[in-house]
Amino acid sequence: MAKKLGLVVLGLIVVFIGVVASRPSTFEISRSLEVKASPEIAYAQVADFHRWGAWSPWEKLDPSMKKTYSGAESGVGAKYEWVGNKDVGSGAMTIADAKPNSQLGITLEFLTPFKATNRTEFSFAPTNGGTNVTWLMKGENGFMSKAMGLMMDMDKMIGSDFEKGLAGLKTAAEADAAKAAADKAAADAAAAAAAAAAPPAPATP
Repeated sequence: MAKKLGLVVLGLIVVFIGVVASRPSTFEISRSLEVKASPEIAYAQVADFHRWGAWSPWEKLDPSMKKTYSGAESGVGAKYEWVGNKDVGSGAMTIADAKPNSQLGITLEFLTPFKATNRTEFSFAPTNGGTNVTWLMKGENGFMSKAMGLMMDMDKMIGSDFEKGLAGLKTAAEADAAKAAADKAAADAAAAAAAAAAPPAPATP
């Protein structure tokens, strides 16, 4: 009996391994949202890691998370490292490549609770109403990732975080756009007032 039971368990393990092995070896998750701001303003929210605190969904999971910034101030070479609670773990992000106001690529390294290195990309496409921002992550599916994918919907889980992050980015970018518009209007009004108050130029003989 015990031998038969052992064979059944072994058979189930073999089937499980076979099912896991048949899963896709790569993954790609993306979400998009239109932002009522220029590509320049939307891009600035992502290119500078210091600004992520205003919209990143993960920073809200651990407000006391330890953050370290190094490398370039923003753009290619900028690096952001974090160490937080069990909800955010630890890892690092480094901006690997960029086309200002158009595209930005990030190397994302998870250290805990598991190790993984993935590629994250942001793209910024101008629209009539502002900018369409797309947040994408792709990478290799190891055995553990494939096994986890059988028990949970990774696209739904990570995609939900992307949706929250894009909503926060939209709020931050649109606030910056409104401020820039107000500052320009004030500057234009001041220039017009100064021009109106200036004495007329002397007539040319």
